[in-house]
Amino acid sequence: MPTATDELIRRMYEAPPDRFVAARSAAIADAKKAGDSGTVKRLTALRKPTVAAWLVNLLALRRPELIDQLVELATALREAQRGLKGDEMRELSNQRRQIVSALVTEARKLAVAEDATMTGAKLPLGEVESTLTAALAEPEIAEQVRTGRLIRAATYAGFGEVPRPRLRLITGDATDADDEDEEHEEDEEDEAEEGEEEQEPTRTTAKDRAAAERRRREHAERKRELKRELSAAQAAENRADDQLDRAESAERDAGHAVEDLDNELAELERRRTEAQAEMARRKLARRTAEREAAAARRRVGDAEAALEDLEGNAPD
Repeated sequence: MPTATDELIRRMYEAPPDRFVAARSAAIADAKKAGDSGTVKRLTALRKPTVAAWLVNLLALRRPELIDQLVELATALREAQRGLKGDEMRELSNQRRQIVSALVTEARKLAVAEDATMTGAKLPLGEVESTLTAALAEPEIAEQVRTGRLIRAATYAGFGEVPRPRLRLITGDATDADDEDEEHEEDEEDEAEEGEEEQEPTRTTAKDRAAAERRRREHAERKRELKRELSAAQAAENRADDQLDRAESAERDAGHAVEDLDNELAELERRRTEAQAEMARRKLARRTAEREAAAARRRVGDAEAALEDLEGNAPD
């Protein structure tokens, strides 16, 4: 059953990437305030997804049944390929194109529903398609897609068995795993030292003990240095994430400005077209009025001439 932290992480990966860093920082601050060091480590290990990875995560989290269809189709394709079934391969390939296209369309709809500013032109749908195609070819990628926690898109040039791509997935347990490995190495070193002492207890001298103590101090100091380097690297990464957020925000603002100008130009063009049409209508009306005026003048002239003739022929 998902924990409260699991639900929090799910919401972080469902939200647009430009909200990720702030949400993660707030969650870490809350966990520190609560004294929950395990959750702090788990949240610190999370990484911000790219927009393309976010779109795939939306599919996995909001429409998991579609991802299940993708995985089922991938299995059928691999079996058909291994069996060299040409007709079946062609039929399944058609299905592959259809389902990938449908998933890309659904990802766009989900993104726009989540953030109305995410128009089609701003969405890396090509990267989404590449990731889904890679998931069809590689079972491990498909399973990573299912988690809804991708942070990078995957690419694949053709269909079939492929080498494992460099696709990063953050589970939130990376820091804990590193700590366990480090503790395991320390335990092995301690056991080795104890074994040596047990084998040669009579040969242990003050010089040996001093050397062992020096090694332990050097080991502890090296461990502290590595922890400082890790903290500095994490702080640098957070700063880089913040800088990336600002750059993406500035890019979106510039894109919005271009869209506004495009809309204004389109409106001006529409008004220009309407004005030209109105001018043409008025020109036609003027010409019609001119013809009617000329006809009226002719009728006036004819009437005047007839009147003059009548008066000239009047009986005395």
